[in-house]
Amino acid sequence: MYMQATMEDTLRIPAEFIRKGQSLNQRIDDLATEAFEGKYDTENRFVLVTYEHEPLGRGRIIHGDGAIYQKVRFKAILFVMQENEVIEGAISEVHDFGCFIRIGPVEALLHKSQIMDDHVDVNQGMRRIEGRQSGKELGIGDAVRSRIVSLSFNPADPKNSKIGLTCKQPGLGGLEWLNEER
Repeated sequence: MYMQATMEDTLRIPAEFIRKGQSLNQRIDDLATEAFEGKYDTENRFVLVTYEHEPLGRGRIIHGDGAIYQKVRFKAILFVMQENEVIEGAISEVHDFGCFIRIGPVEALLHKSQIMDDHVDVNQGMRRIEGRQSGKELGIGDAVRSRIVSLSFNPADPKNSKIGLTCKQPGLGGLEWLNEER
């Protein structure tokens, strides 16, 4: 789910960023983009974009460090995931162990044991997943509705966060299958 929030945090503005003739606000915009975007915040919300950066009060200088520590208020567009949330995404990769589903800005694992109640075969050559008895198939680009069953965020390296999905419940699975069942 996407949401907008107003946030506050402190930026370290190195001395080399403070030059005559350059706007401190422009420097704050550049540093805030680098510091916050593409990372998880303290509440495990993925920060997509920050804007309207506003310095709060005067910055502080810490002895032995020539940088300014400036408190900043800004608006952010966030991507938020919760356990048991039902999401829709598209298959981005197929592997022997299952597939990865692109949900918003992140990828989640749909293990082959969680795709359907049928035995699943993975056809690596055609990059498809096939149900032995049901004949149901999934391939790269196919839309899937699934439920988040596990979340393990890695704030230091967001790309290594682990998100687990399942499709083994009524109303979940390939959107094409679900439309046929109706």
